[in-house]
Amino acid sequence: MLSSEVPYTSIADLQQKLRNGELTVVSVVEQYLEAIEQLNPEINAITTTNANALADARELDGLDSADRGPLHGMPIVIKDQIETADMATAFGSKACENYVPEKDATLVCKLQDAGAIILAKSTMPDWAASWFSTSSLSGTTKNPYDLSRDPGGSSSGSGAAVAAGMAIAAIGGDTGGSIRLPSSFCGLVGVRVTPGRISRDGMSSLVVTQDTPGPMTKTVEDAARILDVIVGIDEADDFTAVNTMTPISTSKTPFLDAARSPSVKGRRFGVLRSAFGTHKGINQVVDATLTKLQKAGAVLVDIEIPNLDHYISYTTMYATRSRTDINAFLASRKELSHLKIEDLQAEGTYHKALDLIDVLSRGPKDFTTSLHFGGRLLEQSAFQRVVASVFAKEKLESIVYPTCQLLAPKTQDILDMRWICISYPTNTTIASQLLFPAISVPVGKAKDDEEPDGPELPVGLEILGLPLAEERLIAVAAGIEAGIGVK
Repeated sequence: MLSSEVPYTSIADLQQKLRNGELTVVSVVEQYLEAIEQLNPEINAITTTNANALADARELDGLDSADRGPLHGMPIVIKDQIETADMATAFGSKACENYVPEKDATLVCKLQDAGAIILAKSTMPDWAASWFSTSSLSGTTKNPYDLSRDPGGSSSGSGAAVAAGMAIAAIGGDTGGSIRLPSSFCGLVGVRVTPGRISRDGMSSLVVTQDTPGPMTKTVEDAARILDVIVGIDEADDFTAVNTMTPISTSKTPFLDAARSPSVKGRRFGVLRSAFGTHKGINQVVDATLTKLQKAGAVLVDIEIPNLDHYISYTTMYATRSRTDINAFLASRKELSHLKIEDLQAEGTYHKALDLIDVLSRGPKDFTTSLHFGGRLLEQSAFQRVVASVFAKEKLESIVYPTCQLLAPKTQDILDMRWICISYPTNTTIASQLLFPAISVPVGKAKDDEEPDGPELPVGLEILGLPLAEERLIAVAAGIEAGIGVK
């Protein structure tokens, strides 16, 4: 594995060293910038670094302890899907390489207000339209665990950067699995929240109803610390009104509170065997994890989701509304308003391995005129009722399954289009097309069945929860993390 020598294991670890005076924020930022300088030429996870990072660090070092925020001095990488006023934001597209937004996205402002250092922007495929890193702007990104493999997408650079020690944490974006898949491939915790719990203001669209940013971290507690900062209502994104439907908490840190109360004892987990696939190494790791959880007191129930394949096929929205949503985002930015996704596709201004761009660019100009849109909404509603009924019938805390049925793929296989987005066997689409929250947690490593002499690669377990129940999901994820002893 290719990794920096930056030694910090978690946000808590780094914060403790800052509090003790062992480190300054400047020294920490210098360490991570040096790691980027050393490793990024090989891994290619970073599109640009923040020229103001050290100045921001010096300002934070001058604060009294009482004025320090909950993420004081934490160097965080931001997916290039999310706008930053002082750094180019290209959305993975060569067509936007010189675009510098007028203002920061809401979540960037929240992170900075909490004391985080926005260290750099990370690579992604054009318009977040892939499970892989292929980008007209940055080419491909390498997986630190095996440089011949991809880190997954579309939050490719975010996953690779944290795994390689180029940042303490990252923000990704998830429409169909783009936080959880690279988290699984890179051995990280990746959180998809119910869409709207975190503001999407300043984030390019792929499917507006499914899009959400979220944390990619080394531990569940790290993810919880970031969620406590970025979850909440934002007038710039009316989807965030869903936060009014969550239980009222008097705590300022409900997610951290949940992470510090890990338990699987007595909790009922539905095991979705139909999502396991045929990869021997992955299934062995997941089965071993389930055995550990059972020994820790978890109750495991094999469950089925009736007509799952049908619902996954008939609730996908990329061909129906992605063209509309991407173009609406472009039209909302004066500097980008001349661009349209169908023109970029026609001109060849996208990575040629992005089969989904070919599909979505042929979608309707206005998704509301699509003959299929209403039917897909009805199917989605039915899908939600079916899965909620399984939760109710079996009295489940969550449903678990491998995040993906394969390990991180070979980059050459992606370029040769052996694996394409439309048919890739990721299980992340289940939560995304339900509009439910889910977390991928690392549960071990396995060798690729096709390369038994190769390196061991990370395996993720996905934990599916009910809408707006992210705090409970964090507690479950922390319990699984503690129960299996993998961080």
